Amino acid sequence: MAYDWPPLTPGDADAIALRVAAVLEEAWQRLAAKQKRVLDMMERQPRGRHAVITLEEFKRAIEAFRREVDSEAQAFVRRQLPHLYEQGAQFAARSMGLQFTWTTFHRDALLSLATDSYADFLRRSEEAERMASKFYRAARAAARREVPLLAAGNMTAKHAAKNLADRLAAEYKLTHVVYRNGARVPVRAWAEAATLAKSAVAYNAGTLNRTREAGVTHVEVFDGFDCGWTSHQDPDKANRTLRRVDEAAEWPISHPRCRRAFGPRPDRVGL
Repeated sequence: MAYDWPPLTPGDADAIALRVAAVLEEAWQRLAAKQKRVLDMMERQPRGRHAVITLEEFKRAIEAFRREVDSEAQAFVRRQLPHLYEQGAQFAARSMGLQFTWTTFHRDALLSLATDSYADFLRRSEEAERMASKFYRAARAAARREVPLLAAGNMTAKHAAKNLADRLAAEYKLTHVVYRNGARVPVRAWAEAATLAKSAVAYNAGTLNRTREAGVTHVEVFDGFDCGWTSHQDPDKANRTLRRVDEAAEWPISHPRCRRAFGPRPDRVGL
């Protein structure tokens, strides 16, 4: 992934996260609106040309959502990550009375960070796509096979279609992303949390890498008073503790929306 040097300067991390979340939520709402059209179609005319057209419109809405996620993820890693990495590295340099420049070491570190962040962002969105795609497949199968079978029982075709639409609506709600562990998360919430997490990791990577580059082995941790080291509930509390740089690099944050940061401690070299 190529970058312009020096990196472009985007907005504040919180503002960027809100914007990304708003864009993806809007795309998801368009997808949910297309789902409602499919459900309405299932009640009125679940077979024939109109059904095929409506289902294909929903399929295209899934593809549009995927493009929106890809576009936002690319913009984020190209603009926001370099900016935050540089901010973290400059903070570390100033605190040690040094300067920061984009050496090959930092460019390579940013490239690795951006690649991982981009892939992780897309993995998160795949859960949303998975739910929408399952609904698409179920609705298509129903339009082809289930409605005629249901209507062959003791109910009219209209009544059968209504029951089927109600079942599909109940089973494939698109109001939340349902992760494999069963957690139900609104699209806006997961998009904002993912963006904030990657922003914090990028800033801290810049701080830690510039600290390591200077030969400093320890950092002081700045975190929430109750925040644990590996998770919010970890009894090993992080705030104002000293950690080795390599240990800090393993846990740049401990939970979504974590505000952890690090300060170089050159006075602790050799401990």
